[in-house]
Amino acid sequence: MLLEDNIVTGRSHHRFVVVWDKARVSGGSELPELSQIWSFLRFVFGVFSRFVRCSFCKAALVNGSSLLDVVECCGWPLLWFASSRRATRLLLVSVLKLRGVACFWSHAAKREKEKRRGERERESGEVREKLWIQSLPVVGDGVYAYWLLSANEVRSRTLATLRQLPQPATRRVDARIIKTGFDTDTCRSNFTVEDLLRRGQVSAARKVYDEMPHKNTVSTNTMISGYVKMGDLSSARHLFDAMPDRTVVTWTILMGWYAGNNHFDEAFKLFRQMCRSCTLPDYVTFTTLLPGCNDAVPQNAVGQVHAFAVKLGFDTNFFLTVCNVLLKSYCEVRRLDLACVLFEEILDKDSVTFNTLITGYEKDGLYTEAIHLFLKMRQSGHKPSDFTFSGVLKAVVGLHDFALGQQLHGLSVTTGFSRDASVGNQILHFYSKHDRVLETRNLFNEMPELDFVSYNVVISSYSQAEQYEESLNLFREMQCMGFDRRNFPFATMLSIAANLSSLQVGRQVHCQAIVATADSILHVGNSLVDMYAKCEMFDEAEMIFKSLSQRSTVSWTALISGYVQKGLHGAGLKLFTKMRGANLRADQSTFATVLKASASFASLLLGKQLHAFIIRSGNLENVFSGSGLVDMYAKCGSIKDAVQVFEEMPDRNAVSWNALISAYADNGDGEAAIGAFTKMIQSGLQPDAVSILGVLIACSHCGFVEQGTEFFQAMSPIYGITPKKKHYACMLDLLGRNGRFAEAEKLMDEMPFEPDEIMWSSILNACRIHKNQSLAERAAEQLFSMEKLRDAAAYVSMSNIYAAAGKWENVRHVKKAMRERGIKKVPAYSWVEVNHKIHVFSSNDQTHPNGDEIVRKINELTAEIERDGYKPDTSSVVQDIDEQMKIESLKYHSERLAVAFALISTPEGCPIVVMKNLRACRDCHAAIKLISKIVKRVITVRDSSRFHHFSEGFCSCGDYW
Repeated sequence: MLLEDNIVTGRSHHRFVVVWDKARVSGGSELPELSQIWSFLRFVFGVFSRFVRCSFCKAALVNGSSLLDVVECCGWPLLWFASSRRATRLLLVSVLKLRGVACFWSHAAKREKEKRRGERERESGEVREKLWIQSLPVVGDGVYAYWLLSANEVRSRTLATLRQLPQPATRRVDARIIKTGFDTDTCRSNFTVEDLLRRGQVSAARKVYDEMPHKNTVSTNTMISGYVKMGDLSSARHLFDAMPDRTVVTWTILMGWYAGNNHFDEAFKLFRQMCRSCTLPDYVTFTTLLPGCNDAVPQNAVGQVHAFAVKLGFDTNFFLTVCNVLLKSYCEVRRLDLACVLFEEILDKDSVTFNTLITGYEKDGLYTEAIHLFLKMRQSGHKPSDFTFSGVLKAVVGLHDFALGQQLHGLSVTTGFSRDASVGNQILHFYSKHDRVLETRNLFNEMPELDFVSYNVVISSYSQAEQYEESLNLFREMQCMGFDRRNFPFATMLSIAANLSSLQVGRQVHCQAIVATADSILHVGNSLVDMYAKCEMFDEAEMIFKSLSQRSTVSWTALISGYVQKGLHGAGLKLFTKMRGANLRADQSTFATVLKASASFASLLLGKQLHAFIIRSGNLENVFSGSGLVDMYAKCGSIKDAVQVFEEMPDRNAVSWNALISAYADNGDGEAAIGAFTKMIQSGLQPDAVSILGVLIACSHCGFVEQGTEFFQAMSPIYGITPKKKHYACMLDLLGRNGRFAEAEKLMDEMPFEPDEIMWSSILNACRIHKNQSLAERAAEQLFSMEKLRDAAAYVSMSNIYAAAGKWENVRHVKKAMRERGIKKVPAYSWVEVNHKIHVFSSNDQTHPNGDEIVRKINELTAEIERDGYKPDTSSVVQDIDEQMKIESLKYHSERLAVAFALISTPEGCPIVVMKNLRACRDCHAAIKLISKIVKRVITVRDSSRFHHFSEGFCSCGDYW
């Protein structure tokens, strides 16, 4: 690195430059320190004011009062000094010669003359490249001193030219020994300790340190630094505590370890002790202590450090690095108000300043403010960096603004940052979050540089789109790329195995995680628990859970979720109780899981207890907890409470609106569901795939064929959402229920994938309703030929169709095929909560302690509803028995037993909520309508597909279900 000064005075100023040839210094090791020469010369010659600029990048390097200084710019370290006194100059030369350094100098006037002559030569076209630089005797091993005669010639010189200079044959001495008058042996021992620590030989370094006759502060600091880098805090702390005199470097080294390992309490404690010991921090102390701050750091701690920095003058623009670190710390501790105040007080902001606040806004969910700050940054003339694009793209993902994201993608292309791996990965993430799988893969294929993050994002994108085969293929390709296996997306692959319920895939991924020693990573261990639980291997799941080094809230939630998703709701709630006993705080995912378990029981009392617990834990204002409460109340049949919770939520996102839309859909209020969808768009939120699915379900439950078709057709062109299998299944159900089989078959032919079990089951059920036996047989053939079926629903539906047509021989054939395949019909049962206890009933159940009272109540109700016009619908009975037996069997269906028990066990006027695991039969639907009129109660029955709210002889479904 070479310098040129920008001050021309009448006095003679002299220049001295030292250049290191890194290739020759200790075989390419680290460069020696000029500070050893600097300290000695500064002591001898006093001070001299000077302003220096780099000859290449014109950056200001020194603006102080030192006679000489050590700076580094454009990759070159250097020693520079100037003097206008002849006596000082002679003394300087004498001192340097004693140290084996020969010096040359020239006057500023001569340099200016050479500069003007060079300009004349360029104007006349006679450019002569001259190398006016004189080699001096060597200062140290591979260290050369050069005297610059003309700054104009320097710009054309390269490091390669300097390397070609002949190496003087003078005796080599260690230039680093020249320090501030310390003992030579002590200095040499310090360098030996430093070299040994650099090679990782801590024991040898400690031996040299212990054998040193005279140690100084540098000796101990070097040893403490070595211990800290090796992670041996106890040894470092022992040396630190034994030091009689500590410098700011000593304190900063130890503070750095504590801050870097998230022990912020101890780091700030050391900072306070340092200040009380009258040792003032420097800017390195602040930049070491603050960068790692997170929300675990007390907010007042950052403010106290900031106040101290202001007191010492480190808040000025000259120390912009300290200002940027303070800004980042305020963002990390969630004090954006103070961060904004500090941002406005920084006069000369740079790109780092803007990037820090943009990232702070994004992390705190203030996505609009992040975008506005980015625009302000552009208007002020600051160029964006890769960090800028990463922060802004994350904000765009949070806003769900696809058009704005595309504009940022275009800007990154024009500025060239799209070729950067980190920016490219963030663009991949943006398209992935918007379910644009094709665009994600195309961009992935075009990226010039791919890393493990790129693969992880695309694999996750395929997983979210349920294209699991593509994820598996890309994971196989990733294994051949040579990436560190610990960075493989094991958690995502285990999630895929869990969603597929593929124990084979899950075990293969588990084995790879063990080979890569990634199974010890906490989030991978949590995913293993989740995978085994969802594959119903609960013993393995609990074994891995118990072997986790740290059982966090996520670990407990993974195991609870596995039990709940497999229908073991009671076991899941018991685990939640154990989790509370372990003094772990539940998070939003935990509450969502246990609320789902509560909803499955339709236990409104349990749901209200969880609601109260969420309030006490301070999670009520959390968007996801609030959305879980909306879903819970809706599935417990209390749509009024669900709407109230939604309206009281301080913040709402797409998840909140989706919960409300689904609540209206499940409770059969199609108009309210469509209205909620419209209000969601008016609020500025972009609907997602779940929003459209909720509206389609509402249209299906209410028979809104035209509206449902419009929403489905608008998914891609208007909302930018690619329809998935669930959307097609809803459309098939909607068309089938309305008897529009031709349109349903056309839609199946146009689908980008083959119809699955759910789709054919919807067609089969529609055929049962509309008695379309030919299409039913085709649907049944497709279902029966499938390798694996979820349950016996297809066989039961086909059996019912034949039974309704009186084809009992065909019914027997279907039942025989079902037995041969080993498929059993799921028994129907209903349950109701009375006096904090759940009572379960099956058809013709005679085991309940109150069985006699229940039978008497049913007989009374049957007599009353028959007087009100009830006639049994024996088509619901699929057994080949006489008519009277069919009528008698209808009276004791599980839902009627549950209703009768609730009527004799609860006060008059009290609403009744009954749950059933299968679809309610038509006869029970008609009977309960009349019962609600006779007993003057609101009776809610939730079957496997929807809610039926009976009141005054009417049902909320309008007899369409």
